[in-house]
Amino acid sequence: MKLAPLGDRVVLKQLEAEETTKSGIVLPGQSKEKPQQAEVIAVGPGGVVDGKEVKMEVKVGDQVIYSKYAGTEVKLDEEEYIIVRQSDILAIIQ
Repeated sequence: MKLAPLGDRVVLKQLEAEETTKSGIVLPGQSKEKPQQAEVIAVGPGGVVDGKEVKMEVKVGDQVIYSKYAGTEVKLDEEEYIIVRQSDILAIIQ
């Protein structure tokens, strides 16, 4: 099965949190916060959304930073995804 977002929606796959810090400190499981970085898996067509023309700025494969409480979490084929509006994406990592 495959997700095909509508309008200005984007499907993200969250990147894994690092287990150790740069200085080598191992982080226990419960103290880790989910990272707000994700990879773009699918992009909607854009078009007219809420009466405004929306041009999609992200593409499949981009790594992005998204708003902390944005989107809807979806589990499909044992994989977890987040569906967000393009406006919830704060930056593209280059």
